[in-house]
Amino acid sequence: MARLSEITFRLPDTTEAHAFLSDLRTLLADVPYASEAVGRLTLTPPRPDGARPVTTFLLADVPEPEIALDTGQTIGVGGGAAPDEQGPPAGIELAELARRLAGHVPRVDHTGVNLPTCADRPEQWQSLVAAVASTATMYRYPTGEPWPFVLPSSADEFQHGIADFVVGREPRFELVHDPWRTHPEWQFALWTDLTRAQLELLFPDPQGMTFPGLEEIFRVVPIRSPWPGLGIRFDLCYRIEDGPSDWETGEWLVRAGGRIPPTP
Repeated sequence: MARLSEITFRLPDTTEAHAFLSDLRTLLADVPYASEAVGRLTLTPPRPDGARPVTTFLLADVPEPEIALDTGQTIGVGGGAAPDEQGPPAGIELAELARRLAGHVPRVDHTGVNLPTCADRPEQWQSLVAAVASTATMYRYPTGEPWPFVLPSSADEFQHGIADFVVGREPRFELVHDPWRTHPEWQFALWTDLTRAQLELLFPDPQGMTFPGLEEIFRVVPIRSPWPGLGIRFDLCYRIEDGPSDWETGEWLVRAGGRIPPTP
């Protein structure tokens, strides 16, 4: 059975993409498992040894942004409606996000993509989830929403499931079937060393916001996307005073959510 080893966010090799990648490097400069090369930024899970998949951002010969899994699946921008172009672009610049958060981002919790239900038929969604679950340790979101997560795992854990709960099994990868969106959105959840009050001061309304039910966990900051038809947001997790939590270690997803079984 093939095993998912790399998730690649492919960016068109343009001036806008070069700037995006440079600003992302600045934002993640203090993440110890982020490594740089020409035209590339790679996040390698620090725990456990040999955990896969790694997550890569790459300048590539593609016409529009896409997420490519090295097991053959590709998730593009096409299929949804373009964002409303009336009025000023929503969000702040990525460079400004990086400037305000300098020195405050030690880890990446997860990356992910929200796919609009209006553009993705149920069978397409189910086929994508089944394909990913067959190549990775993928777990259901415990409260029932269509938000499955890939947890990095060793080769043995891929075969038998995850039973060791440690901080460092990151970044994860989330798929979301989203009824509230009309176009795909890339999402990046970052651990910060800041409190909720500090993040609210750094990103006041309307630059920052919260989602109902998740107000105590992270603050959402949309950024201006260089690409029509693709939304981009950052979820900034508040500092955890009494940790590690069962979210950080993955235990909640594993025990309460359960693995989505691989399809033979």
